[in-house]
Amino acid sequence: MIETNNYILQGFFHVLDINALDHVLFFIALTVIFTFKKWKKALLLITFFTIGHTLTFGLSVYDLIFVRSKIVEFLIPITILIPLLININNSIRKRVHNDANLYFALFFGTIHGLGFSSYFLMRIDDSEAKLLPLLQFALGIEFAQVIIVAIILSLAYLFQDVFNFKKRNWILIISILILLIIIPMLLERGLSLR
Repeated sequence: MIETNNYILQGFFHVLDINALDHVLFFIALTVIFTFKKWKKALLLITFFTIGHTLTFGLSVYDLIFVRSKIVEFLIPITILIPLLININNSIRKRVHNDANLYFALFFGTIHGLGFSSYFLMRIDDSEAKLLPLLQFALGIEFAQVIIVAIILSLAYLFQDVFNFKKRNWILIISILILLIIIPMLLERGLSLR
């Protein structure tokens, strides 16, 4: 098994792994509505997600809840789909984006926490104490999330402030691109439930 001092890196690279693209897409879907002026709200979003995922992550690791991994893997693209559809709808209708994504982050964080726990449990010895590695793994996840959000805010600044892209168009284009990526993922994972 991996050494305890590597759990932070394991959590960090689990989120940034190309095979775990769904975590990155989830944060893009939630934070594409923010700019640097709203960086505090973007960080609050990470905090809400952390509360949700840490709750189910811990409960699952300690066998207090269990959900089949195929169901969790199917639900994760749905957690991406819903904010995308709201982003697209609000952009098309020229509505102001509200803070609903904070509540999505909290609720959907609970689903992602179940996904994190499956990955984490594959890397820990049953006889090993779980609390410290769990907290270190979660800390690694948080570091990765902060980097994702910083990149999204930087790109939003570049396109909106430097290239004069309208915010509405930025949100609409990014949301549609992510939608095109997750639809096949959703179909594939839905078919695997059979």
